[in-house]
Amino acid sequence: MKRGLEPNEQQDGGGTSTGAKKKSLKKSQKERADIDSDEEGVCWECLPQEILLHIFQYLPLLDRAFASQVCRRWNQAFHMPELWRCFEFELNQPASSYLKATHPDLIKQIIKRHSNHLQYVSFKVDSSRESAEAACDILSQLVNCSLKTLGLISTARPSFMELPKSHFISALTVVFVNSKSLSSLKIDDTPVDDPSLKVLVANNSDTLKLLKMSSCPHVSPAGILCVADQCHGLRELALNYHLLSDELLIALSSEKHVHLEHLRIDVVSENPGQQFHTIKKSSWDAMVRHSPKFNLVMYFFLYEDEFGPFFRDELPVTHLYFGRSVSKDVLGRVGLTCPRLVELVVCANGLRPLDEELIRIAQRCTQLSAIGLGECEVSCSAFVEFVKMCGDRLTQLSIMEEVLVPDHRYGLDDIHWEVSKHLGRVWFPDMMPTW
Repeated sequence: MKRGLEPNEQQDGGGTSTGAKKKSLKKSQKERADIDSDEEGVCWECLPQEILLHIFQYLPLLDRAFASQVCRRWNQAFHMPELWRCFEFELNQPASSYLKATHPDLIKQIIKRHSNHLQYVSFKVDSSRESAEAACDILSQLVNCSLKTLGLISTARPSFMELPKSHFISALTVVFVNSKSLSSLKIDDTPVDDPSLKVLVANNSDTLKLLKMSSCPHVSPAGILCVADQCHGLRELALNYHLLSDELLIALSSEKHVHLEHLRIDVVSENPGQQFHTIKKSSWDAMVRHSPKFNLVMYFFLYEDEFGPFFRDELPVTHLYFGRSVSKDVLGRVGLTCPRLVELVVCANGLRPLDEELIRIAQRCTQLSAIGLGECEVSCSAFVEFVKMCGDRLTQLSIMEEVLVPDHRYGLDDIHWEVSKHLGRVWFPDMMPTW
């Protein structure tokens, strides 16, 4: 027999009483109220502008563009000048490059609304002429900006070298004339020439601190000397060896000039048997006296018979890289003439062991702290002796396992223990070079 319903109860198909439903409803309403209260406390569209700016600075450009569509305040944040001081234009042709490209509509918007905000600008272009022309077109429109840094980066040749020289120079001159405060300029592999460097100096001599212009065939030693004579604040310079001269080193050593920090020289052979001039030891000595702590970085891409003018007299090189095969004789001269050497990388050598050469380098180059050997041969005993002489000052020791030749004292299975003992840390040969 069924129990009768109480006056305040009604029949329900689920068997749940009205009172229980009311309690559940009140609970869910309270939970929603708490959530709404929390959301009101955050109020994303009311974030302070400085916090919004800080967040936007960490977003990739595409995500930043999507975020700008959320609301009016976020769109205003998207156009804040602080977000457009640094920008890299990526210009690639879809048919010839797998890299992403900056959308043309975005480029137009930047030129229209933010060109006067740009300060740190770089162009990354592929090998196509079309991309290089697009970069020049953008440069020629930067008439209202005052850039502090400019970098033209070719991901592959020929790129800018394919353009008519007058077209490239005209676009670059727009930046040189309008910037007035350019401090860093990287224009490797471009048709820049001496007259355009004079324009650069005339408008930016007080601010220019870094100039990288390797592989610029239209620049002469006189052109780079003009830069050194006028830009007394220059701290870093990178160029090809054919632009290096005794006059340039003397200019960089003058009393007016600040202490140079980095000088990078690319010694590249364009044709087998190419002749190279010699720099006087007295010019290098003047440079060291004026800037005793400067780093001289030299990259050699020569054939073996082209090393004649080099490493005959003392050379203040600190970082030395051999990109092609180098002879035992040249490496032996390195040990005799490079007392300031800090880093040495030898990508390849003949089949004769470099035992004596390594020992000599350890004896004479007392500041050596990093070495890398690629396709070379060194006996295990000589290698252990080299490490023992250098000790724990060797912070980087990158040696391929194939380089080490077992002998009567050490084999490949136990050499890492001996080397680790002298280094003061665990060491193993590299399977692949890490420089």
